[in-house]
Amino acid sequence: MSFKNTFEKYDWDTLEKEIYKVTSQEVEKVLHKDKIELEDFKKLISPAAKPFIEEMAQRSNVITKKRFGNIIQMYIPMYLSNECQNICTYCGFSMDNGIRRKTLSDAEILKEVEHIKKLGYDHILLVTGEANRTVGVPYIKHAIDLIRSRFSNISIEVQPLGQEDYETLIQSGLYAVLVYQETYHKATYKMHHPKGRKSNFDYRLDTPDRLGKAGIHKIGLGALFGLEDWRVDSFYTALHLKYLQKTYWKTKYSISFPRLRPHQGELDPKVEMTDTDLVQLICAYRLLDEDVELSLSTRESEIFRNHCIHLGITSISAESKTNPGGYSVEPESLEQFEISDERTTEQIKQMIQSQGYEVVWKDWSKSYTTTI
Repeated sequence: MSFKNTFEKYDWDTLEKEIYKVTSQEVEKVLHKDKIELEDFKKLISPAAKPFIEEMAQRSNVITKKRFGNIIQMYIPMYLSNECQNICTYCGFSMDNGIRRKTLSDAEILKEVEHIKKLGYDHILLVTGEANRTVGVPYIKHAIDLIRSRFSNISIEVQPLGQEDYETLIQSGLYAVLVYQETYHKATYKMHHPKGRKSNFDYRLDTPDRLGKAGIHKIGLGALFGLEDWRVDSFYTALHLKYLQKTYWKTKYSISFPRLRPHQGELDPKVEMTDTDLVQLICAYRLLDEDVELSLSTRESEIFRNHCIHLGITSISAESKTNPGGYSVEPESLEQFEISDERTTEQIKQMIQSQGYEVVWKDWSKSYTTTI
């Protein structure tokens, strides 16, 4: 058994019709409930819920403060490689893009780490393209072994792996894994992943199950907004979350909200997700689940991130570089995508504190310094 069994019970077109036919009266009824269920989530992400965003935001703020307090966790990604064997229409690392490829050596990894530690971070996200021969499990394990004494939490966002591979990495100190389905629409998924191991929709769909069976501490889920209708993709993500929470109840979970950003190879969004839409979705997830962590990256603008601190976000990145060696080794290498919020870590920290929140540099442990 896996999430695939649950996934196949739902039909995309039927869900789309149900979400778009929701009435304002149905939304009001949901907002009067103490406990929001998965079926209620459809109402909260529907077009009919737009007039209720302010009410949703206020409730989301109260729930988040009750569960997480006045704290925002900060993390930083470190790209180890831009080598990739997949063709993905939305990614600068896609195999069909004629770019110079780079994979960091031990010395380069340590140089990047030194820079990151000076910024104050104790939670790092290691990112690679999907190239098994170059940056497969041995390379990832070696990278974790190399830096695990420097960080309290090490997460990864790499190619889907087998259960035994995850078990090996967990033993080396792996804390969390981010694995986004990109879109839950199978035909659209295939169109954007025509070649490479990532083209296997079902294998990617079952990745969180393998992580849960391996005993990972935290799993990050999400869809890439712009490939398909964000409302339907978000329902499937919520469905996936609820299945995993019930099946692997010892594991923690997070949701991210990536929207398409400019990159080498350019892809225009099929469905635009506005800032108002994203606010609605963030609040809907918080009303659905008070325990799930909600993360916002530097893909989003400075103004938007400033205003989202109070909406239910619990984790935020800063000063991100999306190219291997981007912090100190090779700042001019090709980025996976362009970031929008280019403020420094210190500026983001000050912004968070100015809104009455405290900064957490690792998984919910307070730090009162900006350097380590």
